[in-house]
Amino acid sequence: MAERKVRVRFAPSPTGALHIGGVRTALYNYLFARQHGGEFVFRIEDTDSTRFVPGAEEYIIESFKWLGIKFDEGVSYGGSHGPYRQSERRSIYKKYVEQLLAEDKAYIAFDTPEELEAKRAEVKNFQYDAHTRGMMRNSLTMPADEVEQLIADGNQYVVRFKIEPGEDIHVNDMIRGDVVIKSDILDDKVLFKSADELPTYHLANIVDDHLMEITHVIRGEEWLPSAPLHVLLYRAFGWQDTMPRFAHLPLLLKPDGKGKLSKRDGDRLGFPVFPLEWHDPKTGEVSSGFREQGYFPEAVINFLALLGWNPGTEQELFSLDELVEQFDIAKCSKAGARFDYQKGIWFNHEYILKKSNEEIAQLFAPFVAGNGVDEPMERVRQVVAMMKDRVNFVKELWPLCSFFFIPPTEYDEKTVRKRWKADSAVVMSELADLLAQLDDFSIAHQEHEVMAWVERRGYKLGDVMNAFRLALVGIGKGPGMFDISAFLGKDETLRRLRKAIDTLK
Repeated sequence: MAERKVRVRFAPSPTGALHIGGVRTALYNYLFARQHGGEFVFRIEDTDSTRFVPGAEEYIIESFKWLGIKFDEGVSYGGSHGPYRQSERRSIYKKYVEQLLAEDKAYIAFDTPEELEAKRAEVKNFQYDAHTRGMMRNSLTMPADEVEQLIADGNQYVVRFKIEPGEDIHVNDMIRGDVVIKSDILDDKVLFKSADELPTYHLANIVDDHLMEITHVIRGEEWLPSAPLHVLLYRAFGWQDTMPRFAHLPLLLKPDGKGKLSKRDGDRLGFPVFPLEWHDPKTGEVSSGFREQGYFPEAVINFLALLGWNPGTEQELFSLDELVEQFDIAKCSKAGARFDYQKGIWFNHEYILKKSNEEIAQLFAPFVAGNGVDEPMERVRQVVAMMKDRVNFVKELWPLCSFFFIPPTEYDEKTVRKRWKADSAVVMSELADLLAQLDDFSIAHQEHEVMAWVERRGYKLGDVMNAFRLALVGIGKGPGMFDISAFLGKDETLRRLRKAIDTLK
């Protein structure tokens, strides 16, 4: 049989914000497709109409656009295998439901929720399967004419898949190897509901993957229990030759403690678990997003790629192209990956360093303008060059850098007590006189002249520089003093020095 072109899919449900675990699943699918010269399909699984949330689909699409993960076909992208929303494929699924019923591989069940609840109370550990289906109201226990009449009368029903006991089902998983599950533990899953004329996830998922020619299904570990059912469904339809290969990714775990990463963990520890800010239309609750928190999409991608996969080298910083080249699905961990959000912050810092000063300046300029400062872009770029290695996010620059643009109006009390000595006003007056005489106010010339003066006068260099910094900055922080004074220029440096002398005495 000729080898098929690799086709993978990401198929979220529009039930709310896209969780960061879903983003990682999509990323691994994207990397796998690109690595094998394949195609990446975007499908919306919206068969559960009761859980639909307005705006969720648009949110998911915008998230991937921000992240730079591109699909080849699907919802909003088009393609030859559509429609790509399951709610628009009702007529397609009905045909396959009828095929299973005709071949005695599925059956119709009329049990009401109340009847099912009563049976659960009566039978310990009840599940609807080969051992219990004979005591329920379904087409296996009822005469055909009664079944037909109930349907004709508009009684609601479901179609259940008939799973026979006593079989070992093999799932060939690219990460976990040969996973064997006994059919006895599976229940007769509902495949179709007459109430909304829509299939459940299990049937729609299999039919879509087959018709869309999906060759590999890469999804979260939480879907592993459904894999045996999907294997049986492929067999029931006679599609063994086109059954995709599975890969079930490790869970993303809490940064601390045990269990799966949740939004509550993000709220508790102060980090986002959604790519973009999410406004819940039902509750009005606003949840933070990586974009709005100031993360670069490349940093988020790099961070997520290494949660559950390791290249086997010391390298940590990867471009998307490098990830495509090095990614190996077989090297994904079987164990869950702890969500180290501090590492995510580290990645963002590294990407600030990687980006040019011009690019960071463009991002920082709105913060400068927003604080009422009108500075040429070149001046903003100079500040970025001095300060970007000190921050994890662009938004953190303004609190650290504002003194470059706005003179201090007050002086940090703790720093004053520690750094402004009894003779500081006199020494700073001498320094101001020295600087006033300089025609060349470059960093190198200032440093040469001031150092010589300190040595001549026998002053302690630390005392001079600490007082100088306090005068110009208002606190004991910042880059090299001559970098600051050269940027401010002679007039502004002298203005700030003299104001500090007058204020602090």
